Amino acid sequence: MTLPAIVLLEFDSIAAGILAGDAMAKRAPLASLHAGTVQPGKYLVLAGGAVADVQEAQAAGLEVARPALVDQIFLPDIHPDVVESLGGERRPLDGEALGVVETRTVAATIAAADAAVKGSLVTLLDIRLADGLGGKGYLLLGGDVSDVEAGVDLGVAHLTSTDELVGSVVIPQIHEEMYENLSGRQRFGHRVRKEPVAAGGR
Repeated sequence: MTLPAIVLLEFDSIAAGILAGDAMAKRAPLASLHAGTVQPGKYLVLAGGAVADVQEAQAAGLEVARPALVDQIFLPDIHPDVVESLGGERRPLDGEALGVVETRTVAATIAAADAAVKGSLVTLLDIRLADGLGGKGYLLLGGDVSDVEAGVDLGVAHLTSTDELVGSVVIPQIHEEMYENLSGRQRFGHRVRKEPVAAGGR
């Protein structure tokens, strides 16, 4: 279900994040509140609901835990594809080109994804966040070369600081074998490890 608005607060303290999440839940009626740890020892609070309620919740979280804030994002009209991707939706490659935007924070990745799909004719293929990435995030875009270039440019331009960007790239015709490596688990150990031998096998 698409929410009218979301806010994500990203903290470098678990204790502060828990305090913020509690304050947010107490301040305003929210349609959803998701909170938890991500690598490397950060704490995320994601809230969704009516715009005014989400703004109130954001203010409450910042009042009690701003010193521990790493990054934040408020989207009053988040794109439904971003909501679905945050929920684990992954889409097949659409078009001939693949775009990648890699950021230092979870909030920045979500901001870039939302800007890209709102402003260009691209498909948001996937969003990967924090765990197994040292706290970073990245998104994958698919479509025609010119559209993917526009989407990547929009995503990068929407970042609030150049420090948030780790890197971006557009690959006009990604090789099928390489693209297969972008599905499922991304850690190299999982990709290279052979399937275990069945019991009794050789």
